[in-house]
Order: sequence, then C-alpha cells, then structure tokens
Amino acid sequence: MDQLPSGIFNLLRAAGDGIVLSAQADNPGIIVRTVDYISRRSDLLLELMLEHLWLVILTLIIAIVISVTVGIVISYYEKFAQPVLGVCQILMVIPSMAMLAFMVPLFGIGFTTGVVALVLYSLLPIVRNTYTGIRELDPAIVEAAKGMGMTERRILFKIKLPLARTVIMAGVRTAAVMMIGIAAIAAYIGAGGLGELIFSGISRGHQPMIIAGAIGVSIIAIVFDYLLYWGEKRFSIEGRTREGA
Repeated sequence: MDQLPSGIFNLLRAAGDGIVLSAQADNPGIIVRTVDYISRRSDLLLELMLEHLWLVILTLIIAIVISVTVGIVISYYEKFAQPVLGVCQILMVIPSMAMLAFMVPLFGIGFTTGVVALVLYSLLPIVRNTYTGIRELDPAIVEAAKGMGMTERRILFKIKLPLARTVIMAGVRTAAVMMIGIAAIAAYIGAGGLGELIFSGISRGHQPMIIAGAIGVSIIAIVFDYLLYWGEKRFSIEGRTREGA
C-alpha cells in the first residue's frame, strides 16, 4: 500500500520518458525551455490545473454517490451482483477515445460529456469494493446487531458501511487516480483541464507544453493519491478500533 499505484507510476514514467527523449533529441536545452515555459505561463498552467481539479472532484463526488448506492443494492440482491459488475467491467475496458466518441452524439462537446464519460469509467472500482466490503463482513457482527433489535437500516449505516469504508476508500482511491489520467484525454472533446495543454503542444510540436501538461497531471495524481491514502489508513485504524470495541 505504501507504493505508488501503477496509474501514477505510468504517468510519472511517461513524463520522465518525454523529458529524457526530448533532451536526447534537442540536447539539455529542452529542460531549460520547459522550465522557462512554466515560469512564463504559470498563470495558464494554474488555471488549467484548477479546471482539471474541478472536473475530477465533481466527477468523483457523482461517482461515489452512484457507485456506493449501486454497491449497497447489489449486496442485498445477490442475483444482480454479477450482471451489474459485468456491465461496469465492460464500461471500464472500453478505450477512452471510443467512450468519448460515443458520448459526443448524446451529450455534445464540452464539460458535461467529460463528466459522464469519467463517471462511467470509475464505476467498477467503487461498486466492486462497496459490494465486497459489505459482503465480507463477519456475519456474527450483523447477527449480534439484529439480536439487539437494530433495524436493517440502522445496521447498514451504523455497522456495515462504517466497517466497510476502508475497502470502499481503496476503490475510491483507485478510481480517482485513474480518473485524473483519463480527464487529460477528455480535453480532446472540450472538457478542459491540462489535456488542453498537452493536445495543443502535440498539434504545434511544442515540447515544453506537452511536458508541462504531463508534469501537472502527475502532480495532481500524486497529491490525490497521498490524500486518499491518508484517509484510507485513518479509516482502517478507526475500523479496527470499532471492531475491537
């Protein structure tokens, strides 16, 4: 758990490879030009980072509400679990460009399309972890709660979800890091964010723009992963304390 997830590792490696390859092609001057570009256009970079953050945070909130609800429902209705998880898995393996192309005729070009596509991509980790976290609780704990006269609603909100939140948080962490990378691609259909810088750099052959955008995405991914990892560890400690009590 202390290691960086593969999503962040791949982002950092891609950014690093881009810098190294560019340096080999154009001498170390590419690094100097990148630093100079970032210092000159720091206002633009900050604006695009905030756009990227807003896209990711909004999408993550929507995805958590939908996914946790779906995960709870299928934990009670077992016969729907595998079909729902199967659909979520299919949505996740669709190539990002294909998903965005499919969304454009339905929602048009812009921010909304990016949000919808990112929500669909992030369903599987959160739904699966919510379902697994609730189903794998010790049955003795649930039976003890029923024996105390607690209603199913109280058992869900006072017992099941608090004990399963560490597993749920792990799914949120996975979805968030994945979402940050895909959000860069969503800029292709006008969703905004750091992807605009990357795609503009590619179209103009402007390497500092590409590298600056990749570095920005990597920074956001690292910060998000650290914060969610901290939250996951805290929930884990509280969960063990609750179980011990």
